Amino acid sequence: MQTRVLPFTDDTIAEAARLILAGEPVAIATETVYGLAADATNAQGVARIYEAKGRPGFNPLIVHVPGLAAAMRIGEFNEDAHRLAEEHWPGPLTLVVPLRPDSGIASIVTAGLSTIGLRVPAHPAMQALLRAVARPLAAPSANASGSISPTRAEHVARSLNGRIPLIVDAGPTERGLESTIVAATDGSLRLLRPGPIEVAAKAVSAERIEAPGQLASHYAPAKPLRLNVAQADPDEFLIGFGDVRGEASLSSSGDLVEAAARLFDLLHQADESIKMRIAVAPVPEEGLGVAINDRLRRAATRP
Repeated sequence: MQTRVLPFTDDTIAEAARLILAGEPVAIATETVYGLAADATNAQGVARIYEAKGRPGFNPLIVHVPGLAAAMRIGEFNEDAHRLAEEHWPGPLTLVVPLRPDSGIASIVTAGLSTIGLRVPAHPAMQALLRAVARPLAAPSANASGSISPTRAEHVARSLNGRIPLIVDAGPTERGLESTIVAATDGSLRLLRPGPIEVAAKAVSAERIEAPGQLASHYAPAKPLRLNVAQADPDEFLIGFGDVRGEASLSSSGDLVEAAARLFDLLHQADESIKMRIAVAPVPEEGLGVAINDRLRRAATRP
């Protein structure tokens, strides 16, 4: 298969919509990372996402919709979920809610679960695609499963070239970090994955898979990764932060927003370097640092 990379234009969105309605997945920017989108009501189209990514069948997919009204036709929103949606949508928050029996969502999307992860994206490219297809879109990150998440079109091409027909290039993503995932299914709020939005919810361990990004080994580069390193060994590519310098830095000023946006870019850079291993400077476990460290710990866990 030839993978085309086309700029974000009306014509490109029309072509992306045509492919999706024909059952093909298409890579497109969101405000978090690039997503690999397919019609969430088309089981074969969604299966091609799993095929392209090599994704484990028990790991469910987030479904993107244009607004809260569309989300409520798919999931059952309690008071907490409705409040969070009104506060943070459109934006990088995924809400896991009970799946409506009449949702029309293909069962492969939820990996057999009775719940579904829903998000209203803020990025104009993804919103344009949602309008063009008039269908909910299942869209995990547009990379081979378990590898570094893509924040640029070239990251997608490097990982999925020849596996998908089209990448919609809308430039680098703004957030650079996957969405916060909160479950609102049992009368309480549970934080399943930290991310750009901070929500007052109880953090839970991944004893069972309820949402994307809960696998212990995830977001992993090909090279071994060592964390909380102030001084690298000679064979390590050091990703710095704050006062710890390296071959590159998440943020020399210690800005966690900048660090989150640069995280996957620098992991890609380190993975492509001539150094045999990767080291990352300490990042404080506060604010966005919680989400950054979550990704780094998963990236350092090898299968």
